Amino acid sequence: MADTSTRRQKVVPAGIQLDFDPQARSAFVNGHFPRRRGLIILLSVIGGFLLTVVWSAEFVDQTIGDNVANTLLGHDAKETPIAGIAAGIAFAFVSGLAGTFTACNIAAFGAVAPMLGAGGGRWARLVQTLKPLAWLSVGMIAISATYGAIVGLVGTSMPQFSTAANTPGSLSPRSIQSMVVFGLIGLILCYLGLAALGVVPDPFARISRRFPNAPMVFMGVLIGGFLIGRPFALFRQMFRDAAESGNPLYGAAAFTLQSIGNIVIMAVLFLILAYATGSRLQRWLTARPTRMTVIIAVAFIVAGAFTFLYWDVRLLARREIIPWYPEAPWA
Repeated sequence: MADTSTRRQKVVPAGIQLDFDPQARSAFVNGHFPRRRGLIILLSVIGGFLLTVVWSAEFVDQTIGDNVANTLLGHDAKETPIAGIAAGIAFAFVSGLAGTFTACNIAAFGAVAPMLGAGGGRWARLVQTLKPLAWLSVGMIAISATYGAIVGLVGTSMPQFSTAANTPGSLSPRSIQSMVVFGLIGLILCYLGLAALGVVPDPFARISRRFPNAPMVFMGVLIGGFLIGRPFALFRQMFRDAAESGNPLYGAAAFTLQSIGNIVIMAVLFLILAYATGSRLQRWLTARPTRMTVIIAVAFIVAGAFTFLYWDVRLLARREIIPWYPEAPWA
């Protein structure tokens, strides 16, 4: 793919006029836009849709998540009550680890992708990878701790506290909360993917001039926001325990550790990748800067399309509110 000029872009392939300054840059927008943006967008949306068709929440949550939690805790995580604050803290971190393997972590890959092009030696690349991860953690912890404290104060009256069964033809309050939260996150991720391709203005262009780490902090906010809509059974068990405790400090600590556990494995994998690839990956990415653009855009759009379609369309079909949504037999 050939790079477009850094001058003002008049028209994208789909005929969309660009009237913003392409010189403005942020962590997710490097200014090197591939030519076939329409095709990239189409294939990414199709990829996100196909992921909703084959994705089995039962397999990820139960076969993987429950088994991981049971093994690490040494007992049945669902059936054993959380006894005390220490046990709750351990449960929070372990349940976060157990929930690592979700499609939402594709978004984390899109956020970390710019780090993989860092130059220098292996240790220099590790340092360059750790810095953005630290800023991502700032946004994630801020949201997790705040939401956890709120749960500790008023959680028993919140929709996620409810254990009412979902019934066909209707949506429970906790399902509505999940739809709103994940639907919004999905649309934001799609917008970030379009911005990376230069189709829409970069939302971080101005603020990044003064605060270059703002995009990573915002991505941390989105990852922390997963807790607000998450229906994962082990998470809801932790939620109810924090809500019943009436202790906002415990809620803040538990939710923070849950979020950290959710990304720690992905962070380690990225660090290993940054160290193991040597300078080969850096040379491959810098040879054509549009490659980095494609990686970031595809990761965001696939994750965004999946999140929106899965939680705002497929869920409606599962509740029999809309007539049909395609699903694989195992899903």
